[in-house]
Order: sequence, then structure tokens, then C-alpha cells
Amino acid sequence: QVHLVESGGGSVQTGGSLRLSCAASGDTYPIHYWGWFAQAPARERHGVASIYHTGSDAGYADPVTGRFTISRDDARNTVYLELNNLKPEDTAMYYCAASTVFGYRWSLQPSRFRYWGQGTQVTVSS
Repeated sequence: QVHLVESGGGSVQTGGSLRLSCAASGDTYPIHYWGWFAQAPARERHGVASIYHTGSDAGYADPVTGRFTISRDDARNTVYLELNNLKPEDTAMYYCAASTVFGYRWSLQPSRFRYWGQGTQVTVSS
């Protein structure tokens, strides 16, 4: 079992930055890749960024490419999402997730992720 706890959300103005953290505990050995997902009210949850459990293979959704950066600190069992140049359309609840599905080095598909955190809210005002 893996337990994920997100933090770092908040309210910023357009163009601002935030750094989200996802602390993992439990048996993280089977985790193959990590992901960050966003869900706005009345919208489906969608993938934002994902990173392999080792090395630097990562993938991003087109709207955030060049603005968001996903990274890992293996010693701290923590995954980060750096959000820069934030836009009002980035407003959403952001969830951290962990996948045990083999065959991919990263994924933006929620169905491939087994473990989920409770989420942290990001609000961007214009």
C-alpha cells in the first residue's frame, strides 16, 4: 500500500508560480511512474505531467509544456510539480498519483494509476 499526501497549493495571480509536493509513504518499491493530474469543477480529471521512477523520462500535457516541471527526490520519497507562468485556466484541484503498471515510462491516463492523494487546490486569478 502507498499513501500520498500533496501540499503547496494556494491562490496566486496570473503569471505567478507555485511548487506542489507529494510525499509518499508505505511500500513504494513497486511504483513504476508518478503523475500529477488536475480536475476543475464539473470537468474530468486529466493528466498534467508524469515521470519515470528512475532517471529523467517525463511527459507533459501540451497546455503546460514549458511552464510546468515534474521532478523527484528519491531520498525523500517526494515528487514535485513546479508551476510557472500560471494562467486562470490552470485553476483546479491537483492530485498526485502513483502507478504500478509496466510497459510505460510515464503516462497521463488516470486509469493507469493505482494510488491517489487527496489533492491540493490551485487557484489563479486574473
